[in-house]
Amino acid sequence: MGRLRPTRRLPSTLLVIAGAVSLLGLVPLGYIIVSVATTGWSTLAALVFRARVGELLANTGLLVLITVPASIALGVASAWLIERTRLPAGRLFAVLLAAPLAVPAFVSSYGWVSAVPSLNGLWAGVLISTLCYFPLVYLPTAAALKRLDPTIEEAAGALGLGAWAIFFRVVLPQLRLPIVGGALLVGLHQLAEYGAFAMVRFDTFTTAIVQQYQSTFNGPSATALASVLVLCCLVLLVAESAGRGRARYARIGSGVPRATRRRELGRWQLPAMALVVGIVVLALVVPFTSVAHWLVAGGVEAWADDALLQALITTIGYGLIGAFVTLALAFPIAFIAVRRPSRASRALESMNYLTSSLPGIVTALALVTVTIRLVHPLYQTAALVILAYLLMFLPRAIVNLRTGLAQVPEGAEEAARSLGRSPLAAFLTVAVRHIAPSALAGAALVFLAIVTELTSTLLLAPSGTRTLATQFWSRINDIDYVGAAPFALLMILLSLPVTYFLFAREPRFSREPRGNAA
Repeated sequence: MGRLRPTRRLPSTLLVIAGAVSLLGLVPLGYIIVSVATTGWSTLAALVFRARVGELLANTGLLVLITVPASIALGVASAWLIERTRLPAGRLFAVLLAAPLAVPAFVSSYGWVSAVPSLNGLWAGVLISTLCYFPLVYLPTAAALKRLDPTIEEAAGALGLGAWAIFFRVVLPQLRLPIVGGALLVGLHQLAEYGAFAMVRFDTFTTAIVQQYQSTFNGPSATALASVLVLCCLVLLVAESAGRGRARYARIGSGVPRATRRRELGRWQLPAMALVVGIVVLALVVPFTSVAHWLVAGGVEAWADDALLQALITTIGYGLIGAFVTLALAFPIAFIAVRRPSRASRALESMNYLTSSLPGIVTALALVTVTIRLVHPLYQTAALVILAYLLMFLPRAIVNLRTGLAQVPEGAEEAARSLGRSPLAAFLTVAVRHIAPSALAGAALVFLAIVTELTSTLLLAPSGTRTLATQFWSRINDIDYVGAAPFALLMILLSLPVTYFLFAREPRFSREPRGNAA
């Protein structure tokens, strides 16, 4: 597959939209820069260089340093067992290991705290976040393993390398990109998560910022914390870039992809089953059991909450509108990146990645400040909430649209134009069928993120607005675990089909060759 050779100028409308959206994405970072400048160095230094910030930095740093390697270990081990071995019920476990993405971290925390009330602190945060976020490593690693050329491993086996040597010396280096990318996502989620850590009473920068604004609305103090949090995000981005380097792993030459011969586990079968079953129990069974316990305890009355139906409708509405708006505004950026690759197009695209890497609390605080001071009619409106979702989740749509656009056969649109079709008609008839699956995946990712989003919705939603996440959190704050259970269950039920769709759209081989790999 190759890129379509540019033969016409890009429509000015696409350029204007792409530029406007990308500049809008700089608002959160600009807010931090302006706030730091107006606060003054002496005041900022007094707020940053204090014991409380050191404690938060240590907590957040330890959380990331422990959780990211743990997520990598679980994600890579799970992916290898699913894609490279004859694990009993492997197809079932392949789905179950992706399912934790459908359980919001704060709901998982709710389930664990219900089951183990004494659970709190650093190791509670590590446990819950690892179980919630390891699929961010597992899914891309499994996808990469499916696409690896099996002849490389077979050749290594023919040269006398054992299974472990083949994995570490041949397979693992080719998984560098998905592992590093997944690790970055895990780390950024750690920095942005609020609800899960608040429930286990573990302080991070995000929980401290939310508490600061909810209790005293102390602008300078929260700004100081947010600036340190942004620096932590930048450190992760730089580390990911260094880890990724210029690595590219591609198959050269033609041929028909085929499945790798799966290995018999032999005496490792029981430990392997114990690992995957243990992950499923800890990540899924514990939260589901806790939710079921509180639903049974509440009986029919738990579903009599007047806010339940309104929260469900509002959540679905925000999810669908947010996904549509995000996908529509991501298209010009992805189109320019693929059809006119240049430093300028890369800069436009990178602006959006930088913004999305910032925690939602920073984006929300930026939008609150800007709208109060400059665009007050937009403050406390649904449009502002959708704008926050756009800035936070735009790269999810861009990445998928880029993938689809890059798969359009080279010269196909020129051929359609040569037959007399207009540029728009040629694009619709040739390119859309390649883009549609990727666009649906991007919209699904955005919808899933919006349905389970908590922090920015708490700060930006108009008074009286009820979503499943905010109503769940309201019940938790009132220590009403029974009342929170229906909202938790509905969030999971909304997320599960989307998660399964994202998993199922990956191409899988329907048949395996018989025998074992060398």
